[in-house]
Amino acid sequence: MSKVVLITGGSSGIGKSIGEYLHHKGFVVYGTSRNPERVPNSVFPLVALDVRNTDSIQSAVAKIIAVSGRLDIVINNAGVGITGPLEEIPTEEIRNNFETNFFGPIEVMKAVLPQMRAQKSGLIINITSIAGYMGLPYRSVYSASKGALELITEALRMEVKSFGIHITNVAPGDFATNIASGRFHAPLFKDSAYEIPYGNTLKMMDEHVDSGSNPNEMAEAVYRIIETKEPRIHYKVGAFLQKFSIVLKRILPDKVYEKMLMNHYGL
Repeated sequence: MSKVVLITGGSSGIGKSIGEYLHHKGFVVYGTSRNPERVPNSVFPLVALDVRNTDSIQSAVAKIIAVSGRLDIVINNAGVGITGPLEEIPTEEIRNNFETNFFGPIEVMKAVLPQMRAQKSGLIINITSIAGYMGLPYRSVYSASKGALELITEALRMEVKSFGIHITNVAPGDFATNIASGRFHAPLFKDSAYEIPYGNTLKMMDEHVDSGSNPNEMAEAVYRIIETKEPRIHYKVGAFLQKFSIVLKRILPDKVYEKMLMNHYGL
């Protein structure tokens, strides 16, 4: 029997690449989008879902289970970027980012766990970010929301293991997707104390995304995890230096690592 997969944020970028890859591997794939009618050519069905709306999540999950009779794999991929000096990011935008990147995945997991518990099996893969392993300048909120999801996953993994349910994190580095166009940018104020360093960092971040890896690398990594009997707690996917930066954070003194980051960003 083909396994049933739900991917939040499946209409573009990494989510779309994962969905297409798994579809061609014979999985029954359902993606989600806030406006699926705007994506007419998807190779797998898209269900209306907004991760900021609990009723929307419950309805989408119930619909998939009603059609397929089960739900084997859930990939929490929907997310949004945010940049800016913390002092100048509107609080409502910070809350919105956590609603999408942190509380949304939690509500999705709450919605699917009863079905997986009844099946005595299931796999949840939370797409986080290498940025979630460190506080990055002008990406403080994004780093915090993704880092929080990493820790929630660690804890929940232990809570549900006895039910036959596996949960893991996959932290991507920079990939060539449209995330830069969809993220919230705090404006570059002309009289701001942060105008020059933030402007330079913003340009660097956009260049990193534009020259990022092919999203198919993430799709292949997710497939390997699905095929693994006992998934690890954490996976990192991306350029060597991005993954190595996590190792350096673990072994270097804090101030040395901070200085390395500041030099990287020209601060």
